[in-house]
Amino acid sequence: MPYVSNEEVARAREMDLLTYLQNYEPENLKRVSGETYCTVDHDSLIISNGKWCWFSQGIGGRSALDYLMKVQCMSFIDAVQKINGNVVTMSPVVYVPAAKKEFVMPALSDSTWRTESYLKKRGIDAEIIKYCITHGLIYETADYHNVLFVGYDNENKPRYGALRSTWSDFKGDARGSDKRFSFKIMPEEATAVHVFESAPDLLSYATLIKMSGNDWKKCAYLSLAGISDAGQAVPRALEQLLKDYPKIHAVHLHLDNDPPGRKAAVSITEALEGRAVCFDVPPPEGKDFNDYLKIEKAKQNPKKVEVR
Repeated sequence: MPYVSNEEVARAREMDLLTYLQNYEPENLKRVSGETYCTVDHDSLIISNGKWCWFSQGIGGRSALDYLMKVQCMSFIDAVQKINGNVVTMSPVVYVPAAKKEFVMPALSDSTWRTESYLKKRGIDAEIIKYCITHGLIYETADYHNVLFVGYDNENKPRYGALRSTWSDFKGDARGSDKRFSFKIMPEEATAVHVFESAPDLLSYATLIKMSGNDWKKCAYLSLAGISDAGQAVPRALEQLLKDYPKIHAVHLHLDNDPPGRKAAVSITEALEGRAVCFDVPPPEGKDFNDYLKIEKAKQNPKKVEVR
């Protein structure tokens, strides 16, 4: 019967997944952004900060050993032997993440007309767009005229930038961005926050509040800049907001109507039990709240049908 010693197990457990893949399965590794990766086999398996999480399956871990057993379905002994066999054949190079660069605002355009046009086409209210531009929350970059959604820390220092192309499908983070300080609108008196996967969904929800006749400025809003925080049940942006705004005791989760969004809502709710009351409020129709906004606007302004 196969056997592995305690020393072999300990040596195998030292191997993190990123080091394992970069050394022994580089063809199965794909960079998402910065020091965040996913696997080619499973694009919802995210590797970041020394941890990995397969979001579509709701499982995760730290080591390559965890990965081989949970994802590749190897037995414990086979997984230990595979890792140690590779190590014997070729000594691994341990990859140390580069030091985090400080966020620097990209060069900005003198005008924002492309940004305003792009957001209006997505159904977002003109007054809300102007408010965000006036308060330094939205800019337009000089190079490709991308929309730049800026997030600030509690000392009002810009720390994060989400980029969206005004003419293509490109989206990403500005260099040096820290997702703990993602795009948000936070009135000081707020005791509840509305949470979204993206800045456009956040602005869409604010537009829906205004359309309903309510004051959208009284609400607090947070974009998570995605939900792929590997190994973290509570995304970094939400964790930081709850730390910086201790008055917040209710969290309204407006995540997408897809399997990752639904699973994230459940895991966040469970992780925040005892810290905040969570309400799962996905869009009534469509994949996300921008879809839902467009649906509602279409109902209000149906296209004229020519009668022949």
